[in-house]
Amino acid sequence: MRRRLAVLAAALAAAASLAGGAHAAGFTARDLTIAGAGGTPLAATLYEPTDAPPAGGFPAVAMFHGLGGTRASVDPLARQFFADQGYVVLAFDARGHGASGGLWGLDGPNENADARAVYDFLAARPEVAAGKIGAFGVSLGGGAVWNSAVIGKVPWAAIAPEATWIDLYSALFPQNLPKSGVLAQLASLVPASRTDPEILSREQDAISGVDLPSLRALTSARSVAGRLGGFTTPTLVLQGRRDFLFDVDQARRAFAELGGPKRLYLGDFGHAPSDFATAPDLVPMSLEVRKWFDRFLKGEPNGIDKLPRVEIAKNPFTGSAQFAAFPSPRKLVLRAGRGAWLTASGRVQRSFALPRRRLETIGTPVVSATVSGTKPFQHLVAVLSSTSGGSETVVSEGGIPLRPRAKPHRVSIRLLDQVVTIPAGSRLRLTLAATSTAQNPANALYLLGVPDGSRVHLGRISVTLPVLQKAIS
Repeated sequence: MRRRLAVLAAALAAAASLAGGAHAAGFTARDLTIAGAGGTPLAATLYEPTDAPPAGGFPAVAMFHGLGGTRASVDPLARQFFADQGYVVLAFDARGHGASGGLWGLDGPNENADARAVYDFLAARPEVAAGKIGAFGVSLGGGAVWNSAVIGKVPWAAIAPEATWIDLYSALFPQNLPKSGVLAQLASLVPASRTDPEILSREQDAISGVDLPSLRALTSARSVAGRLGGFTTPTLVLQGRRDFLFDVDQARRAFAELGGPKRLYLGDFGHAPSDFATAPDLVPMSLEVRKWFDRFLKGEPNGIDKLPRVEIAKNPFTGSAQFAAFPSPRKLVLRAGRGAWLTASGRVQRSFALPRRRLETIGTPVVSATVSGTKPFQHLVAVLSSTSGGSETVVSEGGIPLRPRAKPHRVSIRLLDQVVTIPAGSRLRLTLAATSTAQNPANALYLLGVPDGSRVHLGRISVTLPVLQKAIS
């Protein structure tokens, strides 16, 4: 955490210097407590410019941190990017986190009420313009921003959710198979003593993929997918190019549904296999967030709403490419006809030739196979990776439940939507198994095994790989 904050502080200091000093000013920061839902104490830090408020008051930003974190993780952003640029900022520990009270409820009704309390606290302050309060959040905090705005009806004037979900079920249980490794890690980030019993009682079911209808209902109540058509709050959607927790599809769907001013930035940051602290595009991404709020909270005509609405960072980062709409991919279809038996602890691998130019994936790869067998093989996991010069990079992965059927039939696995650069001359490797560790012991996305003695026959195999019409990296 200390290293992350140090890196973030240094990067944002550079961002502040790049941004110029037209609004630069001093500020104060003080800790306080806000009463959240049911009177739950929320530990917070309030940052206020020392200049006299402009006519009508300062714009303000509420900041929501990620799961297992505290307001300290957004402190460098608050200090070096907003508070010294004419914004009142409120960062707070989510319930069940840090110095706040209450129990963590996975961005449920209590968290929505907490967000309302934060908004009301800012709106009541005489130095704040009540109609110019925005919200920024990362991961769990991004979900809190979405849910508070759409479900909780908190009237944020502009929002910027980062690296998060709009459909929590499809993010955690794509095609009804749990990302068991990720779920186990997420469950470990908040102590049981600080977790709402409703969530705590479902954690093991989620990891094991048990009682999925109940889990679907729980996650649906915490998702805004399908509810954004009439949502017109200016929204900057930020998502990582490579993020195996919340993939690009979550952001793409949000962007497609939104009815008001909107912009989508796909950056070189995110959950594993990426990270947030050392993101090479942290400075330009942060500047973009500030410009978005400058436009819709300060009313500055800085032109960000006039630019092409989709921006994708290059990897390695040397800038970005902009598109008028989400780019339509070209689909490569690769086939392998040789069949094989897959056992509980085994794997089936196939290698495919690719065009010899540099490629960049975008969209949802699909792995299809003819399967048969009367012995149960409860689920099938597919990992796509690119290989070149002895190195291997995971491109995407996914899985589906299976039911034993003697008659051969086709199944299709929709993999995670990732933007991955594939160097010229690479080959594509497909690994099919019961777990993602069959591709690499360190690949801990899908950890649920199948019983000893399980086996299934895999016949004709095909891969549909969507790629950008022209690589941007």
